[in-house]
Amino acid sequence: MNYGQIFLVDCANGPGCRTSLFVSGCTHHCKGCFQPETWDFAYGKPYTQKVEDYILETLQPEYIEGLTLLGGEPMEPANQEALIPLIRRVRELEKKTIWVYSGYLYEQLADPSCARCRTAVTEEILNSIDILVDGPFIEEKKNISLHFRGSENQRIIDMRRTRSLGRVVLSPLDENFRETV
Repeated sequence: MNYGQIFLVDCANGPGCRTSLFVSGCTHHCKGCFQPETWDFAYGKPYTQKVEDYILETLQPEYIEGLTLLGGEPMEPANQEALIPLIRRVRELEKKTIWVYSGYLYEQLADPSCARCRTAVTEEILNSIDILVDGPFIEEKKNISLHFRGSENQRIIDMRRTRSLGRVVLSPLDENFRETV
C-alpha cells in the first residue's frame, strides 16, 4: 500500500486533534473528489513498518484524540490488509479513537456477499473502529456547512452501537442524529 500524506494535529477529519493518514488507491472515482491523485494505488510513498511506527508515535501525546484513515479509500481490499496491523496497535492505546472515511456504504462493508469490498479482515476492522463516515462523495449533494463530511448523503456512524445493536446508529456528530433506543 502507498499513502499520499500524513496530517499531524489535524482538526478537520474528526473531533479534536488527530493524526490522519491519507492512503492511496480508490476505485470509486467520485466526481468532484478533492484528491483525485489518490485514486492511483501507486501514488505517494510506500507504507512501511517505519511509517506505521511513526504514526503510533504521533498518537502518544494526550492532546491527540486518535487516528483518522481516509484517502483514497482505506476500505479497498488491498488497503484493508495493510491497515489492519495499524488498527490493532491503535486499539491497544488507551483513549484513542479510530475514524475511517469510506466511499462504501456500511451495508456493503457488512455484507459477506459483497466481494468488491470484503476481505478476511473486514469484520475485524468494522469491530475495531469507533466511527465510519460512509458513502461516496456526491458533488450535487456537496454541503460545506456539514461537520466532518463533504456531501449530505454521507453518514457519521457510531460503530460501537451499530455493531452491538445490529443496525446503523448515527453518531451525535451527524446532523441527522436522532436519539433512539
